[in-house]
Amino acid sequence: MMKKFAFICLSVAIILIPAKLLFAAVGCDLNDPDRDVARLFPGSTGYKTNYLAIDQKGGPALFAQIEGRLGDKFQGLFETIDVPYTLYEIFKGKEKIGYIHGVNQKGQYGGIQVFVVLNLEGVIKNFYFQKLTSKYGKELRDPKFGAQFIGLTLKDFYTYDVRTGKTNRSSPVEKIKNPVSAAESDFRAALRGTKKNLILVDEFILGNKYLPYHQPDGGGKK
Repeated sequence: MMKKFAFICLSVAIILIPAKLLFAAVGCDLNDPDRDVARLFPGSTGYKTNYLAIDQKGGPALFAQIEGRLGDKFQGLFETIDVPYTLYEIFKGKEKIGYIHGVNQKGQYGGIQVFVVLNLEGVIKNFYFQKLTSKYGKELRDPKFGAQFIGLTLKDFYTYDVRTGKTNRSSPVEKIKNPVSAAESDFRAALRGTKKNLILVDEFILGNKYLPYHQPDGGGKK
């Protein structure tokens, strides 16, 4: 009888929880910041964790600007205006030496967490999936795939159209090859997630360094 009563109380409690809490925005943190920072930035001595959100930084106007720079609308729990983004500033002594930032991205079979490791100029030093729900996870997690992103910037990704999956042939992004043709959906999700990631870092921490390279038609200035 007590178990039945407890079950009923739990059910009522769940019903009474506000929908806003049940469907809260989904952030993206490092699984183990101390370990991950040391691994991604050998020689670093510390880091600062920044919690940022579009609704706090600029509200609807900033939200619209970011969508424009991405060339696509934000959708779902991963891309609401109040999603909490976690940006890590990395230090060696008192000197800041780089950033780590991750985003959630919808893949074919579930959520994907796309992380980029950047120098102070926003150049990719490393790329990896913290989470990857995919039949082709082994191939996409291969270091050879991630190595294709090293050295690229948001300027390069401006030439990539996230809706069509196309880019111009002179863009370095064109050279990023999908390791498995059947993984096209997750491959494109990885590229979209990377572009979104870089745009957010540019807005949040780099002072829109790469905004002048953006063109509303989805292309990038040379």
